[in-house]
Parts: sequence; structure tokens; C-alpha cells
Amino acid sequence: MDKDSQSSVSEAKEKNKTLTRRQFLSRAWWAAGGLLVIEATGGFIASLWPRLKPGSFGTKVKVASIEEARAMPVGTMAYFPEQRFYLSRVESGFLALYRKCTHLGCVVPWLADDPSEDDLADSGRFNCPCHGGIFDRFGIVHSGPPPRPLDIFPISIEGGEVVVDTGTVIERTSFDESQVTEI
Repeated sequence: MDKDSQSSVSEAKEKNKTLTRRQFLSRAWWAAGGLLVIEATGGFIASLWPRLKPGSFGTKVKVASIEEARAMPVGTMAYFPEQRFYLSRVESGFLALYRKCTHLGCVVPWLADDPSEDDLADSGRFNCPCHGGIFDRFGIVHSGPPPRPLDIFPISIEGGEVVVDTGTVIERTSFDESQVTEI
């Protein structure tokens, strides 16, 4: 090869090493698309693990000190709306009753002025507004279509506090005294 043809080949190679505007834009679009796919994948994966705030439904909830709990009169019902349960004071201790009806999952309100279905007080019971299910302070079904008592959450004592674990739902077929937590 002569020098002129070698220099034109060198110039052509140099010219090919520079990035054209079309190549730059093409690579930029591919990079932007790749980043978008990575961000979407990361967002999807992050959404699979819920972020629970302390004290919210699905976590352990401190409801009272041991002294405050023991001071509650038998027959008392305390409602924790954000945590979705009722704390029921019965003769032998406490039950944390899930507010969801066991028939179709309706929110079951406590009606303090309705006649009682148990012997702990003269008034107060749960009335499901959907199909008329009636439950007492133990969560036992007294009428209506619900097939079983209200579900409960486990109660424990941690550091002098009464704690309800709303992340663990206990389904039950009947009431048993062992479901009551003594405090």
C-alpha cells in the first residue's frame, strides 16, 4: 500500500471512532429505557414488603400498663379502631377480639346500649350490620349466620405492658377458657 491509501484508511478509522449524533441519541434512549426498567423493577420488588408503622394493624400494639388493665371493670370493652380490635375484659382476664365478622368480613360494631348476651353486664353486645349476627363479650355467636365466634389476637405481657399482636389472627371454632389471657 502506498502512503496516500494508508493515510486515507487511517483517516477513515479515526472518523469511525468518533460518535455520530445519531449513535449518541440511540445510546441515550437505550440508557434511559434501561434505567426506567431498573426503577420499575425496584419499585415492584419494594412493594412486596409492606412498611408497618409501630402500633399499626399487623404489628404488636401496647394497649395499657398492667396496673391500668387490672383496674378495668369486668364487662368493659375498649375499642382500638386503627388496630382493628376490641379489648374485652371478662372475669378471668382479657380477650382481643378482631372486629371482622366471621360470616362475610363486615366490621362489627360494639353497641353499648343494646341488651347483653352474657352475664357480665346488663347491656352491650356486637351487632353485625350486614346480616344481623349477634356476638357477646367473649365473641361467641348468639344469632345470625356467622359460622363461628369472632377471631382473636394473642395477648402478652412485655416490660410491664399489655401487648396485642395484631399480626397473628387466631381462628376459633368455639370459646375455650384457655383463650383468655390472665393479667
